[in-house]
This record gives sequence, structure tokens and C-alpha cells, in this order.
Amino acid sequence: MSEDVQGRAGSFEPRRVDKPWGHELIWAHTDRYVGKVLHVKEGHLLSLQYHEEKDETLHLLRGRMKFLVGTDADALEEEVVEEGWSYRLTPGTIHRMEALTDVDILEASTPELDDVVRLEDRYGRS
Repeated sequence: MSEDVQGRAGSFEPRRVDKPWGHELIWAHTDRYVGKVLHVKEGHLLSLQYHEEKDETLHLLRGRMKFLVGTDADALEEEVVEEGWSYRLTPGTIHRMEALTDVDILEASTPELDDVVRLEDRYGRS
């Protein structure tokens, strides 16, 4: 059983959100947390971004990706990560993910879905 946004226990219909880099499958959404699977197609990358309030933890379920992270956009640490890798992103942490193969990333976060400050975006989103 899962819990819906209004706090009632029950089944929840996962919601697919298409993105220029692949898609998100939102499989849980309450007023306290969100669960997603991000599918990023090989060669695509997410925006260079940070969140003002959102706190999230990522777990790489499948594939290989390049992960950039830090507090200064001009001095980010870069790491190639594989299945089984996990990382917590606290508010204000700048980050970007680039799929070296098709990847599936499990994301558990606080519920601020629209809390994205994009510093750079290949797809022209602001």
C-alpha cells in the first residue's frame, strides 16, 4: 500500500513525465516525500542545477553515468559511477548527471517537485 497526497492509504497510479533526456516515473508522491525512477538515455544529460529546499538521495539502479557535484559551479568534482552507487544531495548542492549508457536512477526526496534552479541546460529550459 502507498499513501496519496491527501494522506489516505491506498494504491497509487504511477505517473510518467516525459523529459528531453528521457523520462521520470513518479511512483510515490505525498506531502512528506516523493519517489521517482529517472530514465536517462545514453548521451543525454540533466541540467546543471541545485535545489533551494529539496533534499534528495539518488541510487543508480542500472548503467554508467558521469556525476558532477559541488558548491561552486566552476569547480565541480567529476566521477564516473556505476550500478549500486548512492549519493545524498542537500539543498544548495550543485549537480549534473550525464548518461554514458542508458541509466535508471532511483530518487527519494522531499516533495518540492518544482524546486529546480537551472544554471545551464542543453535543452533550453530555464
